[in-house]
Amino acid sequence: MKFIINRELILPPLQRIVNVIENRQTMPILANVLFQLEKNKLTLTGTDLEVQIVARLSLENEAEGSITIPARKLLEICRLLPSGADIKFELIDTKLKIQSGRGRFMVSTLKADDYPNFEMSVMDCRFTMQAGQLKKALDKTTFCMANQDIRYYLNGIMLSIFNQQLKFVGSDGHRLSIYKDSITQETGIELRIIIPRKGVLELVHLLDIEEEKEVQIEFSRNNIRIVIDNLIFSAKLVDSKYPDFNKVFEQDFHSPIHVQKQILKDALTRVAILSNEKFKGVEFVIDGNNLQISTNNPEHEEAEEEIVIEYQGPPLSIAFNSQYILDAIANLDSELAVLTIAENSSCCFIEEPDEQKYKFIVMPMRL
Repeated sequence: MKFIINRELILPPLQRIVNVIENRQTMPILANVLFQLEKNKLTLTGTDLEVQIVARLSLENEAEGSITIPARKLLEICRLLPSGADIKFELIDTKLKIQSGRGRFMVSTLKADDYPNFEMSVMDCRFTMQAGQLKKALDKTTFCMANQDIRYYLNGIMLSIFNQQLKFVGSDGHRLSIYKDSITQETGIELRIIIPRKGVLELVHLLDIEEEKEVQIEFSRNNIRIVIDNLIFSAKLVDSKYPDFNKVFEQDFHSPIHVQKQILKDALTRVAILSNEKFKGVEFVIDGNNLQISTNNPEHEEAEEEIVIEYQGPPLSIAFNSQYILDAIANLDSELAVLTIAENSSCCFIEEPDEQKYKFIVMPMRL
């Protein structure tokens, strides 16, 4: 096995692949990246058996062979070489010789035959959409995902597909983000899947490309696979049913509150400085066209601000985690935020006045 490749060609996919490889592995070979060299093509593979990234690169080389190489060591060697450098790889017994300029490195390897297969079921559903469209949907919902929650179905993003209509949902049990979008092609698919948290976070990084580029999405009941340029992202889906959140819409609400997003954000950020560091609670007192935001903490410090709003309902008093509100309004594209509080004070909707694609729901808290 012997080939030459330019640093700029191998470095970007190698950086992507290393991201999915865990620092601590139950199997030593999972800390390696799999190199498979066929005629004029080099395939790099990295996995933790839950998420996998495969990169396919074109080479002018007739040689064939396969080996696994310590991923992080290889990345550091390639990263620290001069820009534009050619890198020569040559397998000598169980060592890989890496040469560039006057530098020479001998790296240990493990047999490719021992590299575990990433189990994939038959992909029976597929469609395409723009990279920017998918990234925006994930950006609007990812921040709401749970992290290591015992309700493991919350540790990911729910994707609901109904023909051309897509719905992305993220929730940690205290707040919920919904983003709706549509694609041009008819899929004939009606399905709900849950993409795991690690897969979602890695996918967001992979989608940092030209917005207009098409990505191909394929999935089955157990797996999802997304083709992005020369990269193939695969992940095992969360084997569970996402909770039904539609009941939150089936209740009575007060009149909507219209407020300038930036004014609310600035006031809330200042008041939150003196909130309880653990719970970050702030109280909203709404009376007519006036919103009073206040808080206090165990050190008996207090903060209070008043801002002008548009509201035509009865006086209200409700408390929230300030960070949840700030996260929600940060994801609004409009200058105006619309807050709608349930009559039983069970939740608050935060959305844009015209755009109905994005909706954020936050549960109140007791101070």
